[in-house]
Amino acid sequence: MPHFDQRQAHIQAIIAAALQTADPHTAVRHHLHKQGNQITVGSHPFDLANGRLIILSIGKAAVPMALAAVDVVGEAAVSGGGILAKHLPQNTPLPLPAYEGNHPVPGEKSIAATQKLLQTVQNLTENDLVLCLISGGASALFTQPLLPLPIWQELTQALLASGCTIQELNTVRRQFDAVKAGGLARLAAPAQVISLILSDVVGNDLASIGSGPTVASSETLADAKAVLQRYGVSMPDFGHVRTTTQPPTNILDNIIIGSIQQSAQAAAAQAEKLGFHARLLTTKLEGEAREVGQFAAALAKDAPPQSATLLGGETTVTLRGGGVGGRNLETALAAAIGLAGWPNRAIIGFATDGDDGTSGVAGATVTGQTVSDKQDALAYLNNNDSYTFFARRDGGGNGRTLIQTGPTGTNVNDLIIILNYT
Repeated sequence: MPHFDQRQAHIQAIIAAALQTADPHTAVRHHLHKQGNQITVGSHPFDLANGRLIILSIGKAAVPMALAAVDVVGEAAVSGGGILAKHLPQNTPLPLPAYEGNHPVPGEKSIAATQKLLQTVQNLTENDLVLCLISGGASALFTQPLLPLPIWQELTQALLASGCTIQELNTVRRQFDAVKAGGLARLAAPAQVISLILSDVVGNDLASIGSGPTVASSETLADAKAVLQRYGVSMPDFGHVRTTTQPPTNILDNIIIGSIQQSAQAAAAQAEKLGFHARLLTTKLEGEAREVGQFAAALAKDAPPQSATLLGGETTVTLRGGGVGGRNLETALAAAIGLAGWPNRAIIGFATDGDDGTSGVAGATVTGQTVSDKQDALAYLNNNDSYTFFARRDGGGNGRTLIQTGPTGTNVNDLIIILNYT
């Protein structure tokens, strides 16, 4: 029978299981194979003797995905390409030219790196293959804005602060960026294009993951306008929008190789091994982070004895203050306020990329003892300063709440884990 004083070990084991399942290196190797001169991507064969192979790896998991792909096919088989990530390792030799971009707001580094990658898909033929490895963060990292950069940045920042979902944000991005909504595939034509995708979008909508660089979209300017109006965001000059074009005909396939569904199921299985009765409620959780935190606290109070309740998805935060935090920390702090005084329960909010908002940590673990002064905690919550609350508490010798993993090399949304030890 699990005991409350073992919760840190339980939490570490459950998180490790979720991350192992979302490991980009393993996921790529499951979907990419080579025998002789032939590689197979998903179910699609390609003869290296007849054409060139270009590999573009873009997103927070770009480095491990690229390493896995080149490990499978061999460096000699790759004619070109590049890696575009938020962070690059300091002492790891990389098999392709590698660039760092800006995230979550695109900047000069992202634009310059995007140009470098696009140069590698010029002058290709219909016999060539562009293998795209896409993961979360690609929308900001890989960008060719049709608006002046300062306006594009201001628009992105306003939407990020508005509380809109990632799907809504990317609806706007697709109208103002040449490489989104199938734009990369168009620029690579007539070469064949196939993507292996690590999903960071609730519901795995292909057009929303990285804003769909190899996925055509039927959305129009009216859809983007509707999002901006819904959240009261000023509209830019609509003379600079992506013109509607025919869907690219050179896209072979877009294959999801990892998602929150798989990670949440692995986490639930690990909880069962630890002696909990696990139940996965949803992998499509959305909503305002503080409201989700309140909901998690209510679930914890009514949870069956010796149970682990899991929810996967991605919340949003409407910025009201100027503090430091992230959606998982905000969820956890709201949960801690709601759970105050309730014994033998723990709630964990965790970002699978290890980097929650502006905090530099992955999330937090809270119990009924985390908050002793609800008004004080609420003041931090209202200032969007959840990280400072938890850091202050940890620094005071009151136990460990912050979850620090560093960049995990993957990104498949967030997990909320509710453990009841009664």
